[in-house]
Amino acid sequence: MVQLTKRDEAMLDWLSVVRMADQEAVRWALAALPDGHAEQPVGVRRGNQWIARLVEEGLVQRAQPAFNDRSIIWATHQGIGKVAPNLYRQTTRHEIAVAAVSARYLARGYTWFRDRRPASVQDHQVDGVAVKGDIVELVEVELTAKTLGRYKLICNSHASRMTTGGITRVVYLGTAEATRVVSSQADKFIFRDHRPRLLTLSTFDVRGRWIGSEAQLWDTMPEPVAGVGTGAGALVPSELPIHELWDSEASR
Repeated sequence: MVQLTKRDEAMLDWLSVVRMADQEAVRWALAALPDGHAEQPVGVRRGNQWIARLVEEGLVQRAQPAFNDRSIIWATHQGIGKVAPNLYRQTTRHEIAVAAVSARYLARGYTWFRDRRPASVQDHQVDGVAVKGDIVELVEVELTAKTLGRYKLICNSHASRMTTGGITRVVYLGTAEATRVVSSQADKFIFRDHRPRLLTLSTFDVRGRWIGSEAQLWDTMPEPVAGVGTGAGALVPSELPIHELWDSEASR
């Protein structure tokens, strides 16, 4: 009989949402969960011990594909009831970077959700939604810039959700070049009243490794949007306007 701690269960829930993570993200999540606050990740040894224990129980697996310079960790079907992710997809590096961001949000007491599915071709699904009390943030990881023609639609979607969807801010974390492009396109397509609520931060190198400062994320926090979030009388995440979040895929 597998004996799981509250933290083990919370970690498996988180891996069910992000699907895969590197060891540093696991260390941050271990420090944050289940209580939701941490200034630093747990140590390398402690992180490796947790991974090794759950690997032995058959709940977690890890591998280091030839194309990657670090181990990738994911929850097994036994652990979360989902098939293993395909480590050889083109999006693997991106997904690992999303997990790195997600773990840092957990360390600040946020709950991390997958975004709702797009309602139309004019809609845009972000990489994650972070919720803390009355603060609701759309989070994007941008390791490579998109074609410029896509940004008008994406910016329109962000602006609409900031206007009528109760979104506090939109945060882009990526490489220096990709975030420079995002910032330039946001200047063109985000109305001036909303533009300060779209933040771009250079936090990753070209390999998708986190190189930024965690403090960058929290230095300029905007005021929450009234009536949204998880505070008293506010809308819970699954009730956010403009379609539902996947409330079955949340991690705290």
